[in-house]
Amino acid sequence: MKDIKLPTKKKAEKRALGPIPDLEKHVRPDWWRNIFNALYIKTDADVVEDNTMTKGEVNLIEAIIKPEKESKILDLCCGQGRHVLELAARGYVNVEGFDRSHYLISKAKTRARKLNLLIKFREGDARTVPYHADTFNVVTILGNSFGYFETTEDDLTVLKGVSKILKPNGTILIDVADGNFLKEKFQPRSWEWIDSKHFVCRERSLSSDGNRIISREVITHTEKGVLADQFYAERLYTVEELKNLLLKAGFSNPEIHAQIATDSQRNQDLGMMEKRIIITAKIHKEATPVRQKKDIAIKKVAVIMGDPGKLDIIKPNAVFDDDDYDTINQLKAALGKLHGYSFSFINNHETLIKCLTNLKGKADYVFNLCDEGYNNKATYELHVPALMEMLDIKYTGGAPQCLAYCYDKSLVRGIASEMDIPVPHAFFIKPQDNIYDLSISFPVIVKPNFGDSSFGITQNSVCYNLDSLFSAITESREKIGSDFPILVEEFLPGKDISVGIIGNPGTSYNVLPIIEEDYSALPPHLPKICGYEAKWRPDSPYWKIKSVPALLDYETEKMLEDFCIKLFERLECRDYARFDWRLDASGKPRLLEVNPNPGWCWDGHLNKMAKLDEMSYSEMLQKILHAAEQRLNIC
Repeated sequence: MKDIKLPTKKKAEKRALGPIPDLEKHVRPDWWRNIFNALYIKTDADVVEDNTMTKGEVNLIEAIIKPEKESKILDLCCGQGRHVLELAARGYVNVEGFDRSHYLISKAKTRARKLNLLIKFREGDARTVPYHADTFNVVTILGNSFGYFETTEDDLTVLKGVSKILKPNGTILIDVADGNFLKEKFQPRSWEWIDSKHFVCRERSLSSDGNRIISREVITHTEKGVLADQFYAERLYTVEELKNLLLKAGFSNPEIHAQIATDSQRNQDLGMMEKRIIITAKIHKEATPVRQKKDIAIKKVAVIMGDPGKLDIIKPNAVFDDDDYDTINQLKAALGKLHGYSFSFINNHETLIKCLTNLKGKADYVFNLCDEGYNNKATYELHVPALMEMLDIKYTGGAPQCLAYCYDKSLVRGIASEMDIPVPHAFFIKPQDNIYDLSISFPVIVKPNFGDSSFGITQNSVCYNLDSLFSAITESREKIGSDFPILVEEFLPGKDISVGIIGNPGTSYNVLPIIEEDYSALPPHLPKICGYEAKWRPDSPYWKIKSVPALLDYETEKMLEDFCIKLFERLECRDYARFDWRLDASGKPRLLEVNPNPGWCWDGHLNKMAKLDEMSYSEMLQKILHAAEQRLNIC
């Protein structure tokens, strides 16, 4: 057998699209999902990163609304939190920030920690703010962050949401572009140096209806070439239109206070920030009645789990031990802290079908935590949601088809490759195969093609020559059975990465902080893998592996996030999922596997990521439940 390296696909260079006769046709309805990133911070730094300008804007806010230091203030569409941070630094003790951009919210949290400021930042869509009625005294929408959505109805939805979360007589303050000015004065083309290495070329035009300004940015590095060719659109509101929209949303007395002429030190192309309007309005309403405890609607949720009375070959002794029972108790304690829920638990698989049949009309939905599979058989994991589908019972997590897709590692590899998502080189060994065409170079790792929980993956699975490869294949077949296929994959030397998502793209979702495995405590002769020993063998050196925040450059982090969202949607994941990656020798990520309904336990990878996002275990579980409720339209 001869080692043959498969040709690697050359990464396509970014290119500008060339002349565009109609900019509007290239604007995606959700352009705002991906544009607010490190490049945005760089291109707009003369405005959004100017501390003097931020201080001046906060001075103006204080002069106009005169808030008390104890006022509850929400900065909606807060970006990297510059106004929130300044307000907190001035002694406002109840300020929060909310924004759609995961990158900007992460940056805001990091800055708050460095400044030792206790500020809560949340990530989400401004049309569905997750706050209770009558929460805030003041809501601000600053820095021309209003008017990004495709329709005025969406903008009206934002304002109605604000009117709900404001307290009676609360104030909204909006800082937005002067639409009349921009319609007449916008620059159709400009060229701006950002720094000594970066420049941006911009084109602008009015939309076909004349109500939005369409912008194109080609961002270029003098050595690396084109970094982005991106399009976006912002609505141009006149003073009267803003007033009418506020009145329609239930506000009173809209008032224009000032026009801001942006004073940028770079002073080249100020675009939408050149001239802005500050408008305020009050919400006059009755206080929302506080529900008495007895009137609170309690959601009845049945939790399905593995069966502790049955064997489970994944576990070291094939039985539930003290650690498993402690994990279950931790779950029950965490769920017990959630208000508005009544949980029941189903773990006897002998009566599972009968229990599910009896659930009709007695539970709002099922929290499906049965990752062990029906009768604790991993290959039967999809059977549990299949039963609920047949019985027309609502449930959390992936549907049967999703679980079937993701249980097959080779299938996921093929789907990812079709989507231009990189995977390690590999070859597939069918059950009857005894001769192998080794099409990749050593080292390699031998994996069961079907399975999870790292079953069948140990330190012996990493092979450096033919003898160890044959031994690993034999050991794998002894462990998983000779009737199951095996995947032999190139063993990548880079960081071992996990990305978690809670929510559902298209509505709202949260990409959790990315983690990597810290192998520094592992003896140097052992291969750096997070396999079966790391998860199930406390007496193994692998038990010392820790998960830590991943140190990645922005481009890699953004690439991982984009790939994971695409896979989440393509594989039909729901509510939550985990994606495992490994970096190759050049630091580029390659997909290892996708985990719908990933491990939910208190010490699992998903909760480790949630902790880095300042979530407790209870809060993580609640976010999964809320994601499912939103998808299922359960109030």
